Amino acid sequence: MTERYKKETLLFKAFADDNRLQIIELLVQGEYCACDLLEKLSVGQSTLSHHMKILTDCGVVSSRRSSKWTYYTLNDIGIQNARNSLDRILSKKGISQIQCDCD
Repeated sequence: MTERYKKETLLFKAFADDNRLQIIELLVQGEYCACDLLEKLSVGQSTLSHHMKILTDCGVVSSRRSSKWTYYTLNDIGIQNARNSLDRILSKKGISQIQCDCD
């Protein structure tokens, strides 16, 4: 398996969890402190840390520490890389626009 596929596997695994998708939707609004994410998600600290590690490792989320808290934001480059990966995969099939009636 090439390095590109390994990175894309990590990326798509990051999106394959309902809590992580919820975190991404929250971060679209802007920076969030881990304490605020804990309240909104109703998960424990260790579970949140696990999800945030996955999201930061694949490059979709960035973090910064301030005293005892960590603050998270979406990483614009990581989001663009995710879009580019999906576009690259789907373009081989001739799909120019993704349309989904998933709701």
